[in-house]
Amino acid sequence: MKVDDCALKVKSLSLTFANGLKIFDRIDFSVDDGERVAIIGRNGAGKSTLLRASLGMFPQSKSEGEWLYGEPMQNISGRKRRQLLRQVGFVHQRHNLVPRATALTNVVHGAIVRYRPSVRVWNQALAPGHLREEAMDLLHRVGLADRALNRASELSGGQSQRVAIARALMQKPRLVIADEPVASLDPVAGEEIMELFSRLVAQQDATLIFVSHDLSHAVRYADRILGVRDGRIDLDCSADAKSIDELASIYGDDDDD
Repeated sequence: MKVDDCALKVKSLSLTFANGLKIFDRIDFSVDDGERVAIIGRNGAGKSTLLRASLGMFPQSKSEGEWLYGEPMQNISGRKRRQLLRQVGFVHQRHNLVPRATALTNVVHGAIVRYRPSVRVWNQALAPGHLREEAMDLLHRVGLADRALNRASELSGGQSQRVAIARALMQKPRLVIADEPVASLDPVAGEEIMELFSRLVAQQDATLIFVSHDLSHAVRYADRILGVRDGRIDLDCSADAKSIDELASIYGDDDDD
């Protein structure tokens, strides 16, 4: 497979912390453009760390190469790395909204990477009309158009995550990375958000990589599953190749992450 055919490609990635703790040892994997990939593993397996290291966010990591849409991620300037990462939208377990800002303003913030720093993208009241329309459309798609002018601090956990998803999509990313996106929500809300999230990413023709402790989500919303254990990827299979019980016997935790 050519590097250019991949959204993300990593070759021989190793990571050892200053205290001598080895997290990964010569990991290889790639994600095709448009693919949906779930990363699973027990507590402490390094699932989230793997994602960050793959994007060059750990200076102490070593590899023979990391590429984002064919562009090298190693041995580049901080400015070049920031430019490349503009193609990536992030959704986290903690929603990281600005509490005092409205839902609409928080979504408008997603456009910051598309424009030079400007006060016009820091507040919806100052934003160009087309950006407000984009943001409102996304709020409508996540079911929160009626909460557009509510402060983020007034929203429930599920509503906050919907706003965070809309903000990430406002960036118009080619690749969306989600780190335990529904872990802080109750099971019902988590199921609703994960279904919505997967559908919206697909509608934007973006690639999706998500870390999940919920094995049913990995099976249901991914095309492919990567299993992390003992510092390596020891499973790489189609999402329909393994049952939830089979995955749980290897990667399940006694307690949730």
